[in-house]
Amino acid sequence: MSSFFSSILGSLLTITAASPVWLLQSVPSYAAQSDFTSYCQQFPEAIAQKEKMRQEALKGNQEAQKKYNTMIAQHGERLQRCRRTTWPQNQAIWIRLYPCDTRPGVLESVLDRIVDRGYNQVYVETFYNSRVMLPANQNPTPWLSMLAGSGADNVDLLALAIRKGRERGLKVYSWLFGMNFGANYARRYDRQQTLARNGWGQTSLTANIVAGLSTDWGLRNPDEAFVDPYSPQVRQDYSDLIGAVLQRKPDGVLFDYIRYPRGNGAASVATRVQDLWIYGDASQQTLFQRARSINAVELLRRFLQQGSLKADDLQQTNSLKAQMPQWQGVDTSSLPATLPAAKQATLLQSELWRLAVAHAAQGVIDFVNHAVNTARSQSPSIGLVFFPEGNAVVGQGYDSRLQLWDRFPTSAEWHPMAYGVCGNTSCIMQQIQKVLSKAPPGTEVKPVLAGIWQQSIGNRPPLEAQMSVLRDLAPNITSVSHFAYSWQEPGSDRDRKACTVR
Repeated sequence: MSSFFSSILGSLLTITAASPVWLLQSVPSYAAQSDFTSYCQQFPEAIAQKEKMRQEALKGNQEAQKKYNTMIAQHGERLQRCRRTTWPQNQAIWIRLYPCDTRPGVLESVLDRIVDRGYNQVYVETFYNSRVMLPANQNPTPWLSMLAGSGADNVDLLALAIRKGRERGLKVYSWLFGMNFGANYARRYDRQQTLARNGWGQTSLTANIVAGLSTDWGLRNPDEAFVDPYSPQVRQDYSDLIGAVLQRKPDGVLFDYIRYPRGNGAASVATRVQDLWIYGDASQQTLFQRARSINAVELLRRFLQQGSLKADDLQQTNSLKAQMPQWQGVDTSSLPATLPAAKQATLLQSELWRLAVAHAAQGVIDFVNHAVNTARSQSPSIGLVFFPEGNAVVGQGYDSRLQLWDRFPTSAEWHPMAYGVCGNTSCIMQQIQKVLSKAPPGTEVKPVLAGIWQQSIGNRPPLEAQMSVLRDLAPNITSVSHFAYSWQEPGSDRDRKACTVR
């Protein structure tokens, strides 16, 4: 796949005090000589005591507040010591916050639970579904504040999560959707020209697409709306978003949804030019600029409209200018002028198909480079989130997401989402091995695993099973993340999502 594109475009909240059920059965007792439990989890007695102090502090007990502050600092230090000597050195969890997390004590309980589970990093969803986690009165973006209308409109929840996370020894990353700008953005009259479109006249709002793995995994997400990565308006809006988020100084920023939508069923593979999301205004304009002659522009236009070229197309367009059509990255110099028009049309159609696919893929790469370059001066850590199979060649076509992660900048962290489902760990490890085999030397690969401790879910093995095999496969990996807090704590997620702030 890489060689193809290089050749063609080389020039281009309720937590009880009882011992949590998720603590592994192999965990030693609190009185044991070991300083740490398995997977760097906190000891049950310490968890219960800390939770008791938190609840007492909420009632105004100043002495309990002091003890609670001391305990969260101690637990953070203990966690850091454990992680330094335990594989992986960094273990992160993905989480979505809600307006109810602005209520007294709620965010604290969530972050405590994350520490209790042995995580020393947290990836906070900051931009998703046309919402941004910025205060309503400090939101320079075209998206609605996640807190708007909640009664806590002007609380800076992201800054709060960063500060309270660091108090507990956590590194807090800001997790942003990329080319999925959300349905409300797409419905704005002044942004509709920015949508990605295919040759069937569809946007991601009307096409039959598969949702990304989310809290309600397996369901179609009506809030998704993908944009044209070539749009200057898209890039400006995204730059404004990155700038506003990084003013809160998270420990890093993660870019997700840096791809096109995935079609459902047969539409998951792009086999015709109309399947490609290159029919947006900016994308088409850029594609036409890759033509080097008048007849090349017209042939390209006909190919996009018809999905094919015929002998008549060549005969009609050749009269525009007496020369062989030329496009960026396409060599037609060896095409014999004496070749029958029908044969010429077939060969040129093949070349234009390759050009169109490369153009679509380059849009994603350009979007990624723009995001990375925008964040580079302000963020100490930048991560790119992708599907290992998102760049696959499938028969005579290509995965519709056209996510050429093997051409993403290696100066950023690579976060492959190894979400394979086959009833065991084999397909998961195959995905990670694929990324490791393609990652240039020095690339920091941080796999993302989906699952729950001590329990299979959706035919996925428990996390400890995945972690054990991953360590054997790649012991040099130092960072792993788990999707998601909502899976591991469904009660907490449900209660916090449903409550009323007022």
